[in-house]
Amino acid sequence: MNVMVIGGGGREHAIVKALKKSSEIDKLYCLPGNGGIAEDAICVSVDAKDIPGMVAFAKENNIDFAVVAPDDPLVLGAVDALTEAGVPCFGPDKKAAIIEGSKVFSKNLMKKYGIPTAAYETFSDIDSACKYIDTLTAPVVVKADGLALGKGVIIAQSLEEAKEAIREMMADRKFGDSGLNVVIEEFLTGPEVSVLAFTDGNVVKPMVSSMDHKRAHDGDEGLNTGGMGTIAPNPYYTEEIAQRCMDEIFLPTIAAMNAEGRPFKGCLYFGLMITPNGPKVIEYNCRFGDPETQVVLPLLESDLFTIMRAVSEEKLSETEVKFSAGAACCVVMASEGYPLSYKKGFEISRDENMDAEIYIAGAKLSDGKLLTNGGRVLGVVATADTLSEAVKKSYNNVAKVHFENAYFRKDIGKRAMEA
Repeated sequence: MNVMVIGGGGREHAIVKALKKSSEIDKLYCLPGNGGIAEDAICVSVDAKDIPGMVAFAKENNIDFAVVAPDDPLVLGAVDALTEAGVPCFGPDKKAAIIEGSKVFSKNLMKKYGIPTAAYETFSDIDSACKYIDTLTAPVVVKADGLALGKGVIIAQSLEEAKEAIREMMADRKFGDSGLNVVIEEFLTGPEVSVLAFTDGNVVKPMVSSMDHKRAHDGDEGLNTGGMGTIAPNPYYTEEIAQRCMDEIFLPTIAAMNAEGRPFKGCLYFGLMITPNGPKVIEYNCRFGDPETQVVLPLLESDLFTIMRAVSEEKLSETEVKFSAGAACCVVMASEGYPLSYKKGFEISRDENMDAEIYIAGAKLSDGKLLTNGGRVLGVVATADTLSEAVKKSYNNVAKVHFENAYFRKDIGKRAMEA
């Protein structure tokens, strides 16, 4: 079968590498892909948001199945367009992708159906939002309604900082139309857990849990980033918590989306906080997380393509989803200065004796050389029987990857191992 993956980051590289293992796939394309993904799939320079372009490519190249990985094309309706063109897809349609596309929608959904989440209010004008801030105590969480490259959430440590975040989003249009509406919510405390789950709109099969490290610097200091590393499984996600999440969050969310006439098929990402009052939803994503995917898929023992087709055909109940009992660690190597300004165009080299996977996120090929081309450049991912072994192995391999201005956190997995 001919399969195409939409997207071009580290998450897509992990998906491509996992799909490559399937004996059913003849040709594997990635649109647009990147310089590293080109080692594992045929990269085609069609932008991930160019829906007419991907539909035309699918028709011209007899694509039998498409995997739409990033949030933007899902929210814009890529699955709808491809399905209409006769191409089966893994990923939610536009009506279901709103669960990530609008935080106002997802918060209202949780309130309506009794799914545990932080207390909140939504606003569409600055004055009302700022007056509401005056009734609160810091810290306060301010979220842009729409997609903002993972940067539309501000944890304000003072009320004035919260008001400034509102002005930046609503008046200065820092995130464009995504900030026209905002959600202001209570600050929750407790360990964070990410759980990705396969669902065909009827059945939910969670993947192994993970822990992301969002802050740029060691000790969870510095600016929020798209993620500086991940580990799996997350030690805070016990069997008891997992059962509560299934009963109180996962299944009720799928039922709620069905009740709203928005059945969700694909990968639903649950960003959770294990509060003193039990697990609560921080956010939903309508797709595989990045860089959570980079530690979750290496632990998957079942065939990813078989699972994806089962989701598309609503046969997930008949399909095995099995993970190994081991652990995985991903250390992101970024360009110095990320997530603000940074230089790119430096050659990436690696030693021959590596015993870890490299998932390329921001790199391009130029005259046969792989050059840095983004803030997050790559993830070094190691698996082992225990988390401490996986972390040690990952950092041993980080030392074998070289490019000028490389920056990475030195404490990925430390908090999990202390737990």
